[in-house]
Amino acid sequence: MDIQDEIHDQLSRRTFLGQASAGLGTIALASLLNPTNLFGGASSPGTSMPGENPAVGKPHFPPKVKRVIYLFQSGAPSQLELFDYKPKLETMWGQDLPASVRNGQRLTGMSAGQSRFPLAASKYKFAQYGPGQMWLSELLPHTAKIAGDLTFVRSLHTEAINHDPAVTFFQTGSQQAGRPSFGSWISYGLGSDNQNLPSFVVLLSKGRDGDQPLYAKLWSNGFLPSVHQGVVFRSGPDPVYYLNNPPGVDKTSRRRMLDYLGKLHQEQFKHVLDPEINNRMAQYEMAYRMQTSVPETLDISKEPDYIFDMYGPDSRKPGTFAANCLLARKLVEKDVKFIQLYHQGWDQHGNLPNDIKTQAKSVDQPSAALIMDLKQRGLLDDTLVIWGGEFGRGAYSQGKLTRDNYGRDHHPRAFSVWMAGAGVKKGMVYGETDDFGYNVVKDPVHVHDFQATVLHLLGVDHEKLTFKSQGRRYRLTDVHGKVVKPLLA
Repeated sequence: MDIQDEIHDQLSRRTFLGQASAGLGTIALASLLNPTNLFGGASSPGTSMPGENPAVGKPHFPPKVKRVIYLFQSGAPSQLELFDYKPKLETMWGQDLPASVRNGQRLTGMSAGQSRFPLAASKYKFAQYGPGQMWLSELLPHTAKIAGDLTFVRSLHTEAINHDPAVTFFQTGSQQAGRPSFGSWISYGLGSDNQNLPSFVVLLSKGRDGDQPLYAKLWSNGFLPSVHQGVVFRSGPDPVYYLNNPPGVDKTSRRRMLDYLGKLHQEQFKHVLDPEINNRMAQYEMAYRMQTSVPETLDISKEPDYIFDMYGPDSRKPGTFAANCLLARKLVEKDVKFIQLYHQGWDQHGNLPNDIKTQAKSVDQPSAALIMDLKQRGLLDDTLVIWGGEFGRGAYSQGKLTRDNYGRDHHPRAFSVWMAGAGVKKGMVYGETDDFGYNVVKDPVHVHDFQATVLHLLGVDHEKLTFKSQGRRYRLTDVHGKVVKPLLA
């Protein structure tokens, strides 16, 4: 057999196997496992696949954090209405942003054509809370109650000025699509602590209509093995597409089919040596186990009333932010490594005072409840919770300015996030912006620094977690990033 015939034979076999497994939902199930535990632990030197770290599946040093819940607020919440109190904006209300403050920095196309940039103070009052006396808006009364557990970073900054590249940058370390997501890197680097659930789970909730869309590239595995892709758990009777057996197929039949399919894959691997063959079989096996584990995990019917009262009335409505926060706690109890919640609705270029009031109300109580719930169960001791968006909002009004109505354009040069839980100092505010909330004046934290710090808390050296693709070694932080050590407990 010449080389062309051999290639044709391998491709034909691959086509057959793909068709034979179609009943298992190959497209959807291509995201369903971390194989570390399934195949007996981490790869060891000399046995790792091409591009893989020999130490994959193990932390580089003792971790302070075992799991991460990332409450990503898509659309960019205004830090000036929520976290970063600026009385100067009130005293200079309606006056133009000083040219010396902007310093020629670029704007988006939505406000670059404005003839004026009138300063807009927040309509909402602020007060200080917690041992650290941190400023919080009246829009966040529940968050104010847990101020002592929070760690604020008020000096985050990014290069991205529009939503899609900015969200992609936060989630993958690059403004261009195609790189592995944050959760995929963690799944690849640390493996899974639960053999019956994915190590990286994604939950989606929606705020107001017409907001910025979210794409699967944000939880993609990129060039990492496909087993590290995030798995979306949806509300409804089929939380994972194609997971349930089709009509006429029972559990025994499916088990028999998987056993025969496994033998075919093993035979194929002897000739092709493609690691994705083993990855695919691992995904099918995980899907088989998930038929039992997912419904059990997502069943909230046995939660007591006081838990629903803690998270708020929306927690009984599947698919809401509150319900997803409750599910995040249940996933943490099952030792899922990285849980990513995306909540849309924060893109407020106009009518900001009214829209942000509604949006803040939908997330304030469940976010605080999640921290309190984890804390009362002892899970906050080894879980890190992150809350924040892709950038902030500017100090000047976009469009017409009145006391009761204004908008704010994108602002990547200074914004806020908070963290709570393991490994970070409680009741602390790190970083400082100028009197206009426009520029960072103390302790700047770049997105890559933030990513490096989270990895460090998980026991991972961000410079050592690499993967070789197309002749280059990549990492989440690219060639940048430093650990922000003052944030560490």
